[in-house]
Amino acid sequence: MVATLVFACKSASSSTASTEATTLSTKLDKSTQVAIKGNWVLTNVSYPGSDYIKVNSFDLADSKCFIGSTWNFISNNNKGTMALTSASCTSFTSPIVWSINNQGLFVLKILDAGVKAKKVRDGYLLKVAGLTENSFQLIDNINVGGQTKDVTYQFQRAN
Repeated sequence: MVATLVFACKSASSSTASTEATTLSTKLDKSTQVAIKGNWVLTNVSYPGSDYIKVNSFDLADSKCFIGSTWNFISNNNKGTMALTSASCTSFTSPIVWSINNQGLFVLKILDAGVKAKKVRDGYLLKVAGLTENSFQLIDNINVGGQTKDVTYQFQRAN
């Protein structure tokens, strides 16, 4: 029996995503931002081939380490926090800056303590999907063997 493990990573540069067919809009979708404000728990990470592919999410940790992580989104200043809390992974807490543009893209910057967002050049673009009062998904794209695959992060409202 032969086992193969493939690793996939997402480019950290938001400029990479913005050079695709369409230009990244800077106009915000304030109503969606208000709908997402508050405290959330990331309850599941799913993607095709998850039994064989290990995804390093946001250049921080294995995607499975994000299950159970807590996220706080403040819509009036586009700031917040995220914390990895899985007992089987290294804990991590960080301030974030986020927004949702009118193209339905969630723009995320993970900040180091004391660093202003304008000094952080790397960020992530994810698609917002399935937004309800108590849940939503963020969908990332990864390249696996020359094919684009979706990684879906499922969030549930915590409060």
